[in-house]
Amino acid sequence: MRVAILALALMLTGCSGEWGWYVVNPMTESGATNLKFLLSGLYYTILLSVTAIAISIVVGLVIALPGLARNPYMRSINRVYVELVRAVPILVLILWVYYGMPQLAGLSISVFWAGVIALALSDSAFEAEIFRAGIQSVAKGQYEAAHSISLNYTDTMRFVILPQAIRRVLPALGNQLVYMLKMSSLVSVIGMQELTRKANELVVTEYRPLEVYTILVLEYLVLILVVSAGVRWLERRMQADERA
Repeated sequence: MRVAILALALMLTGCSGEWGWYVVNPMTESGATNLKFLLSGLYYTILLSVTAIAISIVVGLVIALPGLARNPYMRSINRVYVELVRAVPILVLILWVYYGMPQLAGLSISVFWAGVIALALSDSAFEAEIFRAGIQSVAKGQYEAAHSISLNYTDTMRFVILPQAIRRVLPALGNQLVYMLKMSSLVSVIGMQELTRKANELVVTEYRPLEVYTILVLEYLVLILVVSAGVRWLERRMQADERA
């Protein structure tokens, strides 16, 4: 956070000569307007990322469970899904969902939901692997204890295994949120009015790509640093609870 503020201060003091930092100088009316325009994309960046990560967590958990089954056909469902989704570049998936899915399904889809679906699908494969590893890390004695009190598979997962597994994978889920925030910038290619799209539009009008994209870098830097700090706090809190 301090690095970002210092970098911004240094840039704004160098407003002479060939540099064009005046376009993002908050001390001038035009600069303040440009900064406000750039920051207006923050809402959609956060909303897009949080919505996508929430959906991908649910889908990832559903996909992870067949990967733990003894039936080889059930395990193949997990493996095929994970390998296929991970093999598709996220930018390609965004374009396919936005331009291809409406023709395939015969439904109109907004830019926002196209971005959410594409990001959630892409991330769900990684979430599935995270959940599978988390569930497998739970000691076998927990399964045996649940079986000894006559819990069926569903109740064992719901009341015994998943609470422990989710607790262990929470830091990894937080890291995926950081990843999602960065990948949300790719949705700008289909017109999503998030941070990157706003920066692209301002470059077209001001013709100052260095200055505008530098502010964009700082926006993502501050956002990621805040989220990362939250993830580290969560990790420390969990470690403290385990020692208690």
